[in-house]
Amino acid sequence: MRWTTTRFDIDLSKPQVMGIVNVTPDSFSDGGRWDSPAAALRHCEQLIQRGAQLLDIGGESTRPGSPALPLEEELARVLPVVRGALALGVPVSVDTYKPEVMQAVLDLGADIINDVWALRREGALKVVAAHARCGVCLMHMHRDPQTMQVAPMAGDVVVPVMDFLRERTAALASAGVETGRIVLDPGIGFGKTVAQNFSLLARQRELLALDLPLLAGWSRKSSLGAVTGRDQPADRVSASVAAALLAVERGASVVRVHDVRETVDALAIWQAARAAT
Repeated sequence: MRWTTTRFDIDLSKPQVMGIVNVTPDSFSDGGRWDSPAAALRHCEQLIQRGAQLLDIGGESTRPGSPALPLEEELARVLPVVRGALALGVPVSVDTYKPEVMQAVLDLGADIINDVWALRREGALKVVAAHARCGVCLMHMHRDPQTMQVAPMAGDVVVPVMDFLRERTAALASAGVETGRIVLDPGIGFGKTVAQNFSLLARQRELLALDLPLLAGWSRKSSLGAVTGRDQPADRVSASVAAALLAVERGASVVRVHDVRETVDALAIWQAARAAT
């Protein structure tokens, strides 16, 4: 299985590690650490040195309760970093839901649009559909970042998440976007309870029935803290690595992580064990 993107056909026969680059002052885990273009690009280089195969650059926090960011501010944060990251030799994803930002980064040559709204915002699908090759990650989110954890989903979430991702995939197909460009994200932490998030992990193989690659984003999430008692996101590295490994074991093709070196090392052991059987 491969993921078609602007500049790269990404081989998903082995799990891919996507390094998170938050150019924000307020992201839940590392807000403010990389909020200048120079610092963000140094971080991009470090993530690649540590083994990241993709970069995911975001200028607006989507943590629970986060306020929306004005368009011009997001563009000012993201464009210089994307411009520099495109010279680093790996696929560059941009985490945004605004069609204007999508258009601007695709015009620069960005490879992937990673959208927590799954291209539901007006104009977003049109931008992606008009591009010849860009990859896209469609994520399930219940409600919106401001309210998703105030009133999370009720009951079993696996079937509703599957139904949503199936509907969004069909919408892209109707707009002419080839399925080889699409990866799906069940949206861990986006409007789900702790139990529901772990249900999605336990039953993740059911999502493979959608016949598209999966991206798992567990890194430092609050559900890991709820289980381990680690209140600070930076203390959830071991839990994040364990969740990433379990997600890959259950069929995820891409894991989106803060802690690249630790995740890469864990996956190397997993792959060595698989090869020895």
